[in-house]
Amino acid sequence: YYFLPEFPAPIYLTTRPDLGDVAQGRVVTIDNYYELFNGVLNPKQLEGLRLLVSPFPQQQFNATEDRRSARPSRGVTCFDCHTNGHTNASTHLVGDIRPQEYRHRLDTPSLRGVNIQRLFGSQRALKTVEDFTEFEQRAAYFDGDPVIGQKKGLNVLERGSQVHFMAEFQEILDFPPGPKLDLLGKLDPEKATESELRGQEVFFGKGKCGSCHPAPYYTDNLMHNLRTERFYEERMINGRRASADGPIKTFTLRGIKDSPPYNHDGRLLTLADTVEFYNLILGTDLTEQEKQDLVAFMLTL
Repeated sequence: YYFLPEFPAPIYLTTRPDLGDVAQGRVVTIDNYYELFNGVLNPKQLEGLRLLVSPFPQQQFNATEDRRSARPSRGVTCFDCHTNGHTNASTHLVGDIRPQEYRHRLDTPSLRGVNIQRLFGSQRALKTVEDFTEFEQRAAYFDGDPVIGQKKGLNVLERGSQVHFMAEFQEILDFPPGPKLDLLGKLDPEKATESELRGQEVFFGKGKCGSCHPAPYYTDNLMHNLRTERFYEERMINGRRASADGPIKTFTLRGIKDSPPYNHDGRLLTLADTVEFYNLILGTDLTEQEKQDLVAFMLTL
């Protein structure tokens, strides 16, 4: 078990599965993206990747006096948080909620498999990765305040070319290989252990995980409200209010072992913690053996 994703994360492409890790064990930056990807991507995708590794001003990192860095900053790149198209597990506060105390902490989701997703943003329910790419620059980069964005250097991406190119690259980022999974995304009995097979039965049966995370991609592309506020009283803790989360996007579980911590806000450090959390939330009353088997199964996804 690890508390943070692998670094640097490998990059798998849907268009070139024969290449394995296209990043070759390196962190992709403006200094090496062309060397690594020229001849692998088409010109549009290559330009999209260039934009994803180019810094643009942001709320905390910019050239004004209102910044976190000691020196004026050129900004941040998409790949600063979505390192190698995956995640570095950094967190931030969502920009779409006010007042400040109600803003949810949000973990950085992986960009792997965005081609099979139909909802973007934990709660905003944007319908395309193009929308998310454009609106992230226009609003979320500046905590949802366009006036501050203008002051700090808002970079407006051109929808017909720049946004399109960035999205085209993002949409070929593949999940990591699942060597024990069959064509329908479930375990091949010839390759799986007994514990993993039992875990699969729990996942789609007693554990109720498959209700929201069906095979083969382990997401229903919907939003669900778990009503976690059933378990605590609303109150202030260190300047933030413990309150209802509301509906949250169902994130894919493919490659889940590679993207700790878990839940939309990173509150769960391991898959074992995640199993305990949902055992409580869903009232499934799993045995210790069933919990262990469930973790074993998720490690194969």
